[in-house]
Amino acid sequence: MLNPYAVAFELVLVVLFGLCLRHALRFGLARVWQLAAGVVFGVLLETATIQQLHAYHYGRFLLMIGDVPLMVGVGWGVIIYSARVFSDSTNLPEWARPVLDGLLALNIDLAMDVVAIRLGLWDWGHGLDWQFFGVPFANFWAWFWVVFSFSVGLRALARPHSWAGRWLGPFGALLVGVVDIVAMNSLIISLPPAWYVPTIFLTLGVALVLVLSLRPRLSGPPADSLVFWVPFGFHVYYLGAGLLSLALLRPPVLLLVSLAMLGLALYLHRAYFTPRPSKPPDLAAPIEP
Repeated sequence: MLNPYAVAFELVLVVLFGLCLRHALRFGLARVWQLAAGVVFGVLLETATIQQLHAYHYGRFLLMIGDVPLMVGVGWGVIIYSARVFSDSTNLPEWARPVLDGLLALNIDLAMDVVAIRLGLWDWGHGLDWQFFGVPFANFWAWFWVVFSFSVGLRALARPHSWAGRWLGPFGALLVGVVDIVAMNSLIISLPPAWYVPTIFLTLGVALVLVLSLRPRLSGPPADSLVFWVPFGFHVYYLGAGLLSLALLRPPVLLLVSLAMLGLALYLHRAYFTPRPSKPPDLAAPIEP
């Protein structure tokens, strides 16, 4: 039997993918291929992780590719795409932008995963009280590395000024991303128990401190509004579904987590919904007759 929350989530992802596709089409088919490569990467990484770790399984969605819902791959694609569009509009040096991309993805997952497992979209198999309210800490490590690794590969290889960069670069990014995720999965499961949690929090903490130390800010006009609508769409869907199903009240602290992540997303993307000051008149300009 289909889960209505899964179907509704798929519909949300169709809309968000449409926003990203509309933006990519303005830059040509090579940019569309980058977006599509992110979707393929999402399906491949999920398939590889399930086969490698057997740590979780998905519920039934409308469109499945083996054990992986197609729309989960679409979700990875739109998150990676929108994060890159946003980070490219900041003053961060290019080498640091993949770090910001990974942290932006974490903002979504901290509010999403705890609700999704309570809605039956996927299951980690350890109950709802394990580690982060039923979600393993390693999941957040993985989210960061997934987005970071693909973003690094795409920025390094998908150069727009050559045919190979435009059309073969995304293939290279796929390879870099999948190899990196398999390697990181192997590393996290091989860590001694005493190192498991410290390694995860040290990695994410260093990434956060690095980005904050560089004081990122928009370096020009805000990018396309899709960079606001993608995280906002995820947050609003899971906030609404979590309240409708009462999942966010089991325990109630989950509601605080969800609201905090939504508030952080609104703060980070405030340039897209706050009025910009108008340019003052040039008092030295000649007066028109």
